[in-house]
Formats: sequence, C-alpha cells, structure tokens
Amino acid sequence: MTPPVAPLAEPLVDRFGRVHRDLRVSLTDRCSLRCTYCMPADGVPWLPGADTLTTDELVRVAGVAVGLGVTEIRLTGGEPLLRRDVVDVVRRMARLEGPAGRPEVSMTTNALRLPMLAGPLREAGLARVNVSLDTLDRERFRALTRRDRLDDTLAGIAAADAAGLRPIKLNAVAMRGVNDDEVVDLVAFAVERGYEMRFIEQMPLDAGHTWVRARMVTGEEILERLRGRYALTEVPGRGSAPAQLWHVDGGPATVGVIASVTAPFCGACDRVRLTADGQLRSCLFARTETDLRVLLRSGADDDALATAFRRCIAGKRPGHDIDDPTFLQPDRPMSAIGG
Repeated sequence: MTPPVAPLAEPLVDRFGRVHRDLRVSLTDRCSLRCTYCMPADGVPWLPGADTLTTDELVRVAGVAVGLGVTEIRLTGGEPLLRRDVVDVVRRMARLEGPAGRPEVSMTTNALRLPMLAGPLREAGLARVNVSLDTLDRERFRALTRRDRLDDTLAGIAAADAAGLRPIKLNAVAMRGVNDDEVVDLVAFAVERGYEMRFIEQMPLDAGHTWVRARMVTGEEILERLRGRYALTEVPGRGSAPAQLWHVDGGPATVGVIASVTAPFCGACDRVRLTADGQLRSCLFARTETDLRVLLRSGADDDALATAFRRCIAGKRPGHDIDDPTFLQPDRPMSAIGG
C-alpha cells in the first residue's frame, strides 16, 4: 500500500513525527581513494555520466527540499571535490531561499583537493567541512586507502582551517587491529589544532559485503580507551546530531562518537539522501529508492518533486534494524549512496 501524502504546505514529517531538515547530496560516486572498508582495490563500476544529475537538476531538487523546510545541505560522494563544477554547485545551493532562510551548505571530503579549492569554496558559501582521517601513520594510511596521500590530506585540512571552513570535524572509522590503537593520538592531534575528532562504528556498507560485527570497535570501547588518557564529560542536548559529544578534560574541546550500530539514533533522525543519479533515500540503509531523475527528465513540475519527497519520507522505517535477523545490507555501497 502506498503511504498517504501530506499536504504540500507542511514540512517533511514522517509517520513517527520526525521532521526532516537535513539533505545529504552526493555529487559523484567516484573517489580518489580506495579505503578498504568502502570498496575493493580496483574500485567499483562507476555510474555512466548520463545517469548523473546535472548541476541544474541538483540545484532544482535542493531548492524543492529547502522549500519544504530543509535547513542544511551536506555535499558528499564518493569524493565531492572530484566534481568539476563543485564550486558552482556550492554557490548556487548556498543562495537558495526557504521558509527558514538560506541553508547551511557543508561538505564531507577526503581533503585531497582542498589546498586549491578551500578558498574558492569558502567564497562560494561553503560553511564547514568534515574530513575523513582514519590514521596519522603514513604506512597505515597507504594500506587503508591504497594510496600514499596522507601528506596531501593533512595539507587539505590545514587549507580548510586557513580558509575559515570551521568547525573542522575529523572522521575516523575505528577498526579492530587496524587503527583502534590510535584513538588517543587522533584526539590529541585534533585538540591541539582546535578540531573536533569523531569516531564512527564501522557499518555494513562496504562494496564487498564483508562486514562482520565481531571485528567492529564499539563506541563504548572507544570511550574506554579515551578515558585512559582524558576526563570525558557528556555534552547534553544532542538533538538530531549523529554524534554524541563529550567534553575533553573539561572542554572547550570535544570528541564525538557515532555509534550507529550499537546505539542507533534513528528516533531523532532528520536526514534524507539524494544519490548522484537522482535517487532519493529516506535512510542510509534503505532497500528502496524514489526516482527523481525520471521526474526531472520527464518534465515534472516542482509540486510533483515535492510530492515525491513526501512519499519517500512517509515510507521511512522507524530504524535501520541492523540487529534484526532479517536485516539485509543495501545493494549500494557507501560510495554510491553518499554519506
């Protein structure tokens, strides 16, 4: 049965009362790294260029979302900086207007192209960046990403800082026997520079479907390691944020833990995702998608796009059900979904 569609004048609210204000937009499924927890060494089949949304299409969808109450647009990938017109995308999305004004436009990136793009992106309206940084060890970085690019990543982070793309959040996927011995060092690195370190439980979103829960480092294990070095005080008022924050040694520095598997925060989720090929997803782990590309390319008006948004959100499940015996990993890997 098709879920009922709410009147178009209302914000994006699902059956469980969750108001959706955060749109994650994947600009490309391509990436310049080959992280072991994301894709195989040879990569994955890329989307045909004709299937990827044009900039006009991306901005139009984002405009409809902003009109429906979305206040934050996070640009993701793949690696979003590989899109040639990324600065133009940011500029146009940052100028959108909705009931709450202009959206905050942010980005999740591996930072490799930030030395040349941080300044132009800031001028175009990008507010801040999240950067993936799983290790500070060069050889380990090369083994994890299959690329010798640690120096470039660190240079990109420094460029973002110099350009004023703050707060800078550093994301690390904690992996047992791989980098879990670096959690304290990573926090020290971030605190010394005024960044926020965030640790993410490894999720079943790899292209090879090799995820095994027993190899995952839990959020509690991460906190236990950190408490051996720092005094941690929980920050109240998490809201819909995916990371639970902790003051480090009384603050103001914080560290975040995103325990998507062991302590899911689905009850407060306010996110909806658009893939690079125009598929709308109500959840990172959704098994179904709403095809906006077909609507865009068949002459549909904005009311039709808004209705598609509402149908997608109306069908959102209460949680991702990773712990349910019937759980099935999404067909698309993280690189194709967009964070």
